Amino acid sequence: MKKDYQGKRAIIIGASSGIGQQLARLLLRDGWQVGLAARRQAPLEQLQQEFPEQVVCASIDVTDASAPEALVGLIEALGGMELYLYASGVGKQNIELSPDIEEQTVQTNGLGFTRMVGAAYRYFAERGHGHIAVISSIAGVRGLGPAPSYSATKAFQNIYIEALEQQSNARGLSIRFTDIRPGFIETDLLSGERYPHTMSVERASRLILQAIYKQKHVAYIDSLWHAAVWMMRCVPRVIWRHIKLNKTIG
Repeated sequence: MKKDYQGKRAIIIGASSGIGQQLARLLLRDGWQVGLAARRQAPLEQLQQEFPEQVVCASIDVTDASAPEALVGLIEALGGMELYLYASGVGKQNIELSPDIEEQTVQTNGLGFTRMVGAAYRYFAERGHGHIAVISSIAGVRGLGPAPSYSATKAFQNIYIEALEQQSNARGLSIRFTDIRPGFIETDLLSGERYPHTMSVERASRLILQAIYKQKHVAYIDSLWHAAVWMMRCVPRVIWRHIKLNKTIG
């Protein structure tokens, strides 16, 4: 029997497109009340028109220092929060190491991530329970030459969530964490290029939501990428540093 999620409340950061938007639709169809946030508010308002009784939305830029206060306002407008889903992020190949790309990636995937996940963690810590799920990437497993800041910030996200989970347990809090690590997904981040084992947003989102409902600690999307991660980790560093990668991962 399908579980009843009527009345459950979730906040999604990065809900204007891609995985974040599709996960919002899936949660809404399952009966959740959902607070949607992203820099662009127009796509959020469209979802709000489709589900007027279930959606509140706000324009939030994770690179803005005031974003945590805006998140608190969105939580209050929703009436509370049981699930926090972070799906915001940027990523580009950067062979020339353009400083603009590197710095924007760190600002969004590093500082913005820390700022917003930290705010959600503090909210749940005050109440003693909650569930934080983040969309990171398998790109955090090893340093990827075509996308240095992207792979580095994804590794940061993996470790940050692991550290928060350890801290939460040490403090006796009942906060669940799910680190979701996809491979190639057909989103705007891929810029129309062809990549191996690319998955549709719809299929990836269904698998991601299953992992969230099962409260998995780490979820690779899908089993093929789980195997790929195992192989990547097995490559000695002396060999890895000489590998020529033409495509980034995740």
